[in-house]
Amino acid sequence: MKLFRAVPTILGLALMGVAFSPSAKADAFYEKTVITFNRSVEIPAVHQPGYGMLPAGTYVFKILASGTDRHIVQIFSKDEKTVYATILAIPNLRMRATNNTVISFRERPAGFPPALRAWFYPGRQWGEEFVYPKEQAIQMAKSTNTTVLEMPASVTVEAAKPEEPRIVAELKEAPVMVTKPSGEEVEIAQAVTSPPAAETLVTREPAALPKMASPLPLIALLGLLALIGGLTLRLVEARSV
Repeated sequence: MKLFRAVPTILGLALMGVAFSPSAKADAFYEKTVITFNRSVEIPAVHQPGYGMLPAGTYVFKILASGTDRHIVQIFSKDEKTVYATILAIPNLRMRATNNTVISFRERPAGFPPALRAWFYPGRQWGEEFVYPKEQAIQMAKSTNTTVLEMPASVTVEAAKPEEPRIVAELKEAPVMVTKPSGEEVEIAQAVTSPPAAETLVTREPAALPKMASPLPLIALLGLLALIGGLTLRLVEARSV
């Protein structure tokens, strides 16, 4: 009989889990990640003036819901009130997924800070490899002896507000090439493995979250059913005594 009396409480706890689940999904949707750097890190454009080099500190990385299949990453301040950079990225494959966030860097010559290369969200094999402005990419390819993703020099590099729609629009349309250490430019298909159709990341639409029905009516209904069920069990118990 004690088990019967506990049923409404158990159902109530289950409903609390339903009520809090949407926020967890939203974090995964935008791949929100808090990252702390213990030294300065070079980043691609588009960034706030003076922030092409991120000082040591804590930042928040998020995927922007751009409404296209372009992968655009934004770097926020720790309190998420300031956008330091809005960056174009291309899917990057790693050998195996891990349970932790992974940030990879390009090793630079002595005296230069490491340069941001790719970001992998926990549990996902495909991550984001960052695209650098043309001039920056050419210098980086030569100094690191690696290929570097590049976008046209005509794209805005510094902006007071990197999150402006105009900036995002530029990144949506910017063609991406690959710079070799020799300075030669090649098509991206010659240097980057495209994700198979089954692995392609789903387009992130900002409208996708509001489309989810509010869980409150369902919670209220289930709560009412739990209450009725509890009263019914008590009546059954009383009659059986």
